[in-house]
Amino acid sequence: MRKTGLAPIVDDRTTLLLLGSLPGDASLKATQYYAHPQNAFWRLIGRVLGQDLHALAYPDRVEALGVAGVGLWDVIASADRAGSLDAAVRTPEAADLNGLIAGLPRLKTVAFNGALAARNGRRSLGERADLTLIDLPSSSPAHARPFEQKAAIWDRLALTLR
Repeated sequence: MRKTGLAPIVDDRTTLLLLGSLPGDASLKATQYYAHPQNAFWRLIGRVLGQDLHALAYPDRVEALGVAGVGLWDVIASADRAGSLDAAVRTPEAADLNGLIAGLPRLKTVAFNGALAARNGRRSLGERADLTLIDLPSSSPAHARPFEQKAAIWDRLALTLR
Protein backbone atom coordinates (compact mmCIF):
# COMPACT_ATOMS: atom_id res chain seq x y z
CA MET A 1 0.00 0.00 0.00
CA ARG A 2 1.36 3.43 -0.98
CA LYS A 3 1.74 5.76 2.00
CA THR A 4 2.39 9.48 1.87
CA GLY A 5 4.06 11.42 4.67
CA LEU A 6 2.94 14.47 6.60
CA ALA A 7 3.66 18.11 5.84
CA PRO A 8 6.84 19.57 7.34
CA ILE A 9 6.58 21.47 10.61
CA VAL A 10 9.06 24.31 10.19
CA ASP A 11 9.15 28.08 10.22
CA ASP A 12 11.69 30.89 10.08
CA ARG A 13 12.80 30.08 13.68
CA THR A 14 13.98 26.55 12.74
CA THR A 15 17.63 26.00 13.62
CA LEU A 16 17.42 22.21 14.13
CA LEU A 17 15.56 19.96 11.70
CA LEU A 18 14.71 16.43 12.90
CA LEU A 19 14.09 14.01 10.06
CA GLY A 20 12.44 10.62 10.40
CA SER A 21 11.97 8.08 7.62
CA LEU A 22 8.19 7.91 6.94
CA PRO A 23 5.43 8.21 9.56
CA GLY A 24 4.03 4.95 10.86
CA ASP A 25 0.40 3.95 10.55
CA ALA A 26 -0.61 5.45 13.92
CA SER A 27 0.91 8.81 12.93
CA LEU A 28 -0.65 8.79 9.48
CA LYS A 29 -4.06 7.95 10.92
CA ALA A 30 -3.81 10.71 13.55
CA THR A 31 -2.02 13.11 11.14
CA GLN A 32 0.45 13.73 13.96
CA TYR A 33 4.16 13.07 14.06
CA TYR A 34 5.19 10.26 16.42
CA ALA A 35 1.62 9.39 17.47
CA HIS A 36 2.33 5.77 18.45
CA PRO A 37 2.15 5.74 22.28
CA GLN A 38 5.26 3.56 22.57
CA ASN A 39 7.42 5.80 20.37
CA ALA A 40 9.94 7.61 22.60
CA PHE A 41 10.29 10.68 20.35
CA TRP A 42 8.34 13.14 22.53
CA ARG A 43 10.10 11.98 25.68
CA LEU A 44 13.52 12.19 24.00
CA ILE A 45 13.12 15.63 22.47
CA GLY A 46 11.32 16.85 25.60
CA ARG A 47 14.35 15.84 27.63
CA VAL A 48 16.59 17.74 25.21
CA LEU A 49 14.42 20.85 25.61
CA GLY A 50 13.94 20.44 29.35
CA GLN A 51 10.15 20.13 28.99
CA ASP A 52 7.68 17.28 29.50
CA LEU A 53 6.37 17.36 25.93
CA HIS A 54 4.96 13.86 26.25
CA ALA A 55 2.38 15.19 28.73
CA LEU A 56 1.15 17.97 26.41
CA ALA A 57 -1.55 17.92 23.76
CA TYR A 58 -0.16 17.62 20.23
CA PRO A 59 -0.68 21.29 19.23
CA ASP A 60 1.19 22.36 22.37
CA ARG A 61 4.02 19.95 21.59
CA VAL A 62 4.35 21.42 18.11
CA GLU A 63 4.30 24.97 19.48
CA ALA A 64 7.03 24.12 22.01
CA LEU A 65 9.20 22.76 19.19
CA GLY A 66 8.71 25.93 17.18
CA VAL A 67 9.62 28.16 20.12
CA ALA A 68 12.77 26.09 20.65
CA GLY A 69 13.72 26.33 16.95
CA VAL A 70 13.05 22.65 16.20
CA GLY A 71 11.41 21.49 12.98
CA LEU A 72 10.12 18.06 11.90
CA TRP A 73 9.82 16.24 8.63
CA ASP A 74 10.74 12.97 6.93
CA VAL A 75 13.25 11.95 4.28
CA ILE A 76 10.71 9.84 2.38
CA ALA A 77 7.75 11.62 0.78
CA SER A 78 5.94 8.40 -0.07
CA ALA A 79 6.61 4.67 -0.30
CA ASP A 80 4.96 1.30 -0.57
CA ARG A 81 4.92 -0.20 2.90
CA ALA A 82 2.86 -2.85 4.65
CA GLY A 83 2.60 -1.86 8.30
CA SER A 84 4.88 0.67 9.96
CA LEU A 85 8.37 -0.83 10.00
CA ASP A 86 11.20 0.85 8.10
CA ALA A 87 12.33 -2.60 6.94
CA ALA A 88 9.09 -2.90 4.95
CA VAL A 89 9.63 0.33 2.94
CA ARG A 90 9.66 -0.32 -0.82
CA THR A 91 9.98 2.06 -3.78
CA PRO A 92 10.58 5.19 -1.69
CA GLU A 93 10.18 8.63 -3.22
CA ALA A 94 12.60 11.08 -1.62
CA ALA A 95 11.27 14.21 0.05
CA ASP A 96 12.64 17.50 -1.32
CA LEU A 97 14.99 18.12 1.58
CA ASN A 98 17.15 20.60 -0.29
CA GLY A 99 14.09 22.59 -1.32
CA LEU A 100 12.86 22.73 2.26
CA ILE A 101 16.27 23.64 3.64
CA ALA A 102 16.66 26.46 1.11
CA GLY A 103 13.73 28.20 2.82
CA LEU A 104 15.15 27.87 6.36
CA PRO A 105 17.67 30.71 6.75
CA ARG A 106 18.54 29.96 10.41
CA LEU A 107 19.01 26.20 9.99
CA LYS A 108 22.32 24.96 11.42
CA THR A 109 21.74 21.27 12.19
CA VAL A 110 19.91 18.33 10.62
CA ALA A 111 19.45 15.23 12.77
CA PHE A 112 18.25 11.88 11.48
CA ASN A 113 15.94 9.75 13.65
CA GLY A 114 17.11 6.22 12.83
CA ALA A 115 19.28 4.41 10.30
CA LEU A 116 16.92 4.57 7.31
CA ALA A 117 16.41 8.30 7.79
CA ALA A 118 20.17 8.82 8.03
CA ARG A 119 20.98 6.71 4.98
CA ASN A 120 18.33 8.29 2.74
CA GLY A 121 18.74 11.79 4.14
CA ARG A 122 22.49 11.86 3.72
CA ARG A 123 22.08 10.56 0.17
CA SER A 124 19.63 13.39 -0.61
CA LEU A 125 21.62 16.15 1.06
CA GLY A 126 25.10 15.08 -0.01
CA GLU A 127 28.06 16.92 1.48
CA ARG A 128 26.89 20.14 3.16
CA ALA A 129 29.57 22.40 4.64
CA ASP A 130 26.81 24.75 5.83
CA LEU A 131 25.07 22.18 8.07
CA THR A 132 25.96 19.80 10.88
CA LEU A 133 24.46 16.36 10.22
CA ILE A 134 23.79 14.06 13.20
CA ASP A 135 22.68 10.41 13.20
CA LEU A 136 20.45 9.43 16.14
CA PRO A 137 19.20 6.05 17.32
CA SER A 138 15.59 5.54 16.31
CA SER A 139 12.91 6.60 18.76
CA SER A 140 10.73 3.75 17.46
CA PRO A 141 9.63 1.00 19.85
CA ALA A 142 10.82 -1.49 17.20
CA HIS A 143 14.39 -0.60 18.17
CA ALA A 144 14.76 -2.13 21.60
CA ARG A 145 17.75 -0.12 22.84
CA PRO A 146 16.99 1.08 26.39
CA PHE A 147 15.61 4.62 26.71
CA GLU A 148 18.59 5.89 28.68
CA GLN A 149 21.01 4.71 25.99
CA LYS A 150 18.99 6.50 23.31
CA ALA A 151 18.63 9.59 25.51
CA ALA A 152 22.37 9.86 26.12
CA ILE A 153 22.88 10.29 22.37
CA TRP A 154 19.82 12.48 21.80
CA ASP A 155 20.92 14.76 24.67
CA ARG A 156 23.74 16.04 22.46
CA LEU A 157 21.10 17.92 20.44
CA ALA A 158 20.83 20.44 23.27
CA LEU A 159 24.24 21.78 22.27
CA THR A 160 22.93 22.60 18.79
CA LEU A 161 20.15 24.79 20.19
CA ARG A 162 22.41 27.24 22.02
